[in-house]
Amino acid sequence: MDWQLQDAKNQFSKLVQNARRQGPQVVTVRGERAAVVLSAMDYNALRAGRPTLVDHLLSGPAWDDSLTQAVNDRAKAPTRQRLS
Repeated sequence: MDWQLQDAKNQFSKLVQNARRQGPQVVTVRGERAAVVLSAMDYNALRAGRPTLVDHLLSGPAWDDSLTQAVNDRAKAPTRQRLS
């Protein structure tokens, strides 16, 4: 069902109830689709099985031993000289 923005604001609880009972609800602004309101169950189903940003970052290439050693050595040494 399509909702004009003003109607969606005025009847937000009904909008949410409809999303839970009938499925996604489209909110329009000046006749153009602007947003979709989903039930939490629909949202969870949509997100199921998709990797998170953390999963993506952790799945990067493994560091070899020499790179790991270089990073560890650099972290212990100051990068700038101390001012006297």
